[in-house]
Order: sequence, then structure tokens, then C-alpha cells
Amino acid sequence: MSPEYAFEQQSELLQELNGIVSEGQNPDTLNIDLLSSTEILEKINHEDHKVAAAVKLVVPAIAKAVDHIVAAFKQGGRLIYIGAGTSGRLGILDAVECAPTYSVSEQQVMGIIAGGETAFKKAVEGAEDSTTLSVEDLQKVNLQASDVLVGIAASGRTPYVCSAIEYAKSVGCITVGVTCNPDSAVMRLPHVGICPVVGAEAVTGSTRMKSGTAQKLVLNMLSTASMIRTGKVYKNLMVDVNASNEKLHARAIRIVMQATDCSHKEAVIALQQASQSAKLAILIVLTGKPANEARALLVEADGFLRKAVEL
Repeated sequence: MSPEYAFEQQSELLQELNGIVSEGQNPDTLNIDLLSSTEILEKINHEDHKVAAAVKLVVPAIAKAVDHIVAAFKQGGRLIYIGAGTSGRLGILDAVECAPTYSVSEQQVMGIIAGGETAFKKAVEGAEDSTTLSVEDLQKVNLQASDVLVGIAASGRTPYVCSAIEYAKSVGCITVGVTCNPDSAVMRLPHVGICPVVGAEAVTGSTRMKSGTAQKLVLNMLSTASMIRTGKVYKNLMVDVNASNEKLHARAIRIVMQATDCSHKEAVIALQQASQSAKLAILIVLTGKPANEARALLVEADGFLRKAVEL
């Protein structure tokens, strides 16, 4: 690459960054380097207060995405997050928490990051600028038309994410974009664009701050609401928790007790009868039915505990 061409490319990128909301210089923190620890933290906290309000404005768009994800789950499809850097890490974080929380397979909700697993800890140079790596990564997980792809990019311009969305659309997937820049490709390309506009960061361009927080909130909402809509929650209890360690086993006991007002001993016995399924144990306690009959009720109710109790 000639120096002239490189300079021209840099100029174009600089001009592009100038138009990105999250890359702007925040006028309220221009003196942040002169402040005490307490004053710095007060500035950051003041900026953080803007995040939830920004997310509230895009709830209708989040709801559209949730409806698509629920429909995909009913067809055996998957929720796949894809991103680079902080955005990719947030997608993986949300995905890996779904398995223990809701007893879904690691395949049903998954996260892909530019540069692979190595990039979770250390940035992989050039990975986010590639328009072919994301396609290869999606082909490796055998992306299907029944899946929903969520592309995450604070700036809304990341080539890795944009090409992933374009490829997913060519496969027939429903696509969702999560960004903090309204005038961006990640808003224009997908079927559903989600853009909480949180403004310039306290430290210019450090999008792991407000932008990252906003993305984390949105991803939590996407996965949690989708799990609730598919019967993974009873009242506000995560009744499909996977009791894979002592803390989660204790939580399963507590969930059964909270849902039924039964004693500790009764909850333990019911969980034993239910092969440690909190949902099934609750149904056994509430209906007094043996495990096989309670299990049949859950199947008839498509896994929704309230419906099973009514049946």
C-alpha cells in the first residue's frame, strides 16, 4: 500500500469518525483530568444516568427483536450474537449466562467475536476490519434461515459486523443491529435496528463505558424477555435454572419454596422426585401429582408452568 493511499484511507476514516455520536468529545468532561477521584466518579456517574433513559426510548424496537427471537426458538432456531472488541465480549457474556440460568443448550444462544476465543482476552489485530472473517465464522456454526443474528457495534460501522448482517440476510435470517450511532450501517442494514443514543463518552471514544453499558442492557433484555416468553420463568422465578453447583442447587430449593410456600424438606424431596428440575418440582408440590403425570402436564403446556397448573 502506497503512503498516499494509506493517507487517503486514514482521511476517510477520520471524517467518518467525526460523524459518529459515540466518538464525539463530551463538553461536560473537558476538565476531568484535573479533578479529584470523587469528582471524576461523580462525572462518570452523571453520564451513566443517561443510559437507562436512552434504552427506554428504544423498547419498541427491542420488543420487535424479542418477537423474532421467540418465533425462531419455536422453530428450533438459535439466537446468535456477533461483534468485535467490547461488543463481541458483551455478546459472549450474555450468551454463556443463558445456559446455567435457563437450562438452554450452548448452541441455542451463542456469541461470536472477531478474532475467535483469543480475542475475548486480547485484541486480534485487523479482525474487526475484515469483511470475510465474519462470513467464515457464521459458516462454521452453520447459520440457518431459522436463526436470528444480532450484530453488535457501538460505532455502527464495524466491517466485520456489517458483512455478518449482509451474509445472514442472504441466508434468509432475521437480523438485528445493536449500536449507539443512529446514522450508521448497523441501523440501516438489519431488519430491526436498536439504537440507544447515549451521547459522547466521559473519556472520548471509550465506548466500553456508556455505549457498552447500553449494549449490555439491551442484550440482557433480548435474552431475558425471550426466555420469559418461552416459559422459562414462573411469576418472576427462574424455574429452569440448571443446578450445576452448590449455590445454584440451593437456589433451586429456594425457588421451589418461594413458588409453593412449602418447607425446605418438602422442596428437597420434590426436587429428588423431579430429577432436580425446579419447574417440575414446583408442579409436583402444587398439584400433588406424581412426577410422570406432572411431566406430562408440562409437555401439554409447552413448558409453561402457569398453564400446567391450570391444566
